[in-house]
Amino acid sequence: QVHLVESGGGLVQAGGSLRLSCSAPSRIFSGSHMSWYRQPPGKEREFVAGMVVNGVTKYVDAVQGRFTISRDNAKNTMYLQMDSLKPEDTAIYYCHLRNGWIYWGQGTQVTVSS
Repeated sequence: QVHLVESGGGLVQAGGSLRLSCSAPSRIFSGSHMSWYRQPPGKEREFVAGMVVNGVTKYVDAVQGRFTISRDNAKNTMYLQMDSLKPEDTAIYYCHLRNGWIYWGQGTQVTVSS
């Protein structure tokens, strides 16, 4: 069983920034499409940002211009830089890799206070 290891969540005031990290075994990382999802309290899990293998990115409208997805292949790590955070960004954030198989991180809590 493959485990993705997330870190970087926490409590931040509105307008602040956080950077989430997600590490994976090298054998699955380099050839995988990557995404970040989130699950707000009482709601379904939703797509936030994604990057395909060739580097093209996509963001949900609610985070466009505030969040940036990136990857460091040398470290087998993906990131989600979150700036200008809003209370509505409060959620559990999950990293996701796909290469024919699907892998999920364990989730990390992000709480934005007003």
